Amino acid sequence: MSYSWFIALRYLKGKHSRAPISLNTVISIAGVALGVMTLIVVLSVMSGFENDLKKKILGTNSPIIVTSYDDQGIKDYDKTMAKVAAMKHVVSATPFTYSEVMLTSPTGVSGIVLKGIKPDTEGRVTDLSKNMVKGKLSDLTGKSCVHPIILGRELASTLGVSLGDKVSVVSPFGSMTPMGMMPKMQEFVVKGLFDSGMYEYDSKLAYISIPEAQKFFGLGNSVTGIEVRIDDLDLSSKLAKEVQENLGFPFRARDWLQMNKSLFSALKLEKLTMFVILVLIILVASFNIVSTLIMIVIEKAREIAILKSMGATRAGIMKIFIIDGTVIGVVGTLIGLAGGYSVCLLLAKTKLISLPSDIYYIDHLPVLMDPVEFAVVSAAAIGISFLATLYPSWQAAKLDPLEALRYE
Repeated sequence: MSYSWFIALRYLKGKHSRAPISLNTVISIAGVALGVMTLIVVLSVMSGFENDLKKKILGTNSPIIVTSYDDQGIKDYDKTMAKVAAMKHVVSATPFTYSEVMLTSPTGVSGIVLKGIKPDTEGRVTDLSKNMVKGKLSDLTGKSCVHPIILGRELASTLGVSLGDKVSVVSPFGSMTPMGMMPKMQEFVVKGLFDSGMYEYDSKLAYISIPEAQKFFGLGNSVTGIEVRIDDLDLSSKLAKEVQENLGFPFRARDWLQMNKSLFSALKLEKLTMFVILVLIILVASFNIVSTLIMIVIEKAREIAILKSMGATRAGIMKIFIIDGTVIGVVGTLIGLAGGYSVCLLLAKTKLISLPSDIYYIDHLPVLMDPVEFAVVSAAAIGISFLATLYPSWQAAKLDPLEALRYE
């Protein structure tokens, strides 16, 4: 062991032989550990929220949606679907229709989005079949009722209906009469309920079969668009551009990030803001390191003077105190990482903190531990601790031995 390391570790110990480490050192380590632990827990919870939100969005929507600039929609959709399905990384594709309507029942009224789907292929693109809590997707093509419909659980609660009840779909685009434009209305029978976990979807979305939608809205053989599932979500933006280029005008392909850009941009900005704010905790802890090292410099001025008179260089003296501060930062960071990981694991396993499901779209605090975030936090904490050592070590290095030993 070099003399710099030997003396640095000796300075971290307590004044008395019974104290393995000084109180000031303990406080400095605790400050860094607390900052790192807080940062790890907050970033992991925010990552959990983002990941959970992404899962729920992709459980109801596909990663890529192909639509047409043509007001009539996509007419020859089978050929277009086959062309898209043949592309690399595309797992499956399914057509859909999309319309905004009013849904009424004897006890309620709600403006919703009515989506026409193919029940046999929709489950290959989205998680709708997994989200069914009553009934199943195949009921949309069953012979048991004339006009079947599947509602979100929150929407059914708002309308006060359940399985077997009747609801009326009212479209603002009806037929022209001597009295003016008359809205089109048709009765449907509730054959299923789904729960996506997102209040916005569960309260404003309903499904019918594509033939029913085409007939009710007068679409003929056309559809609104095509949903596309891919095998790698990280390639969604790139693949959307490739689909766009492959199909050409008048088709338009958008990925899920583009369609939810404002939401995920806000989450990213919030996460960055929280990181910057919480790094201030580590900055505050670094002042403890500065004060601890300055106190050591003042206390050990005589020893530093003797070392310099024996031939120790300025770089060697600086190294002693840089080692002291860095050791404090590394130990505090390791303790903080262990504490943060333990708290995150506790939250993930036990769901210790519950949330009101009527306000939030989840009933517990989600946690996602990202190794990259752990590494960034560790690097930031150790880097700040290292910077905190520069001023005290410089002060020690420029100490004049004659002044320190003048009155000895």
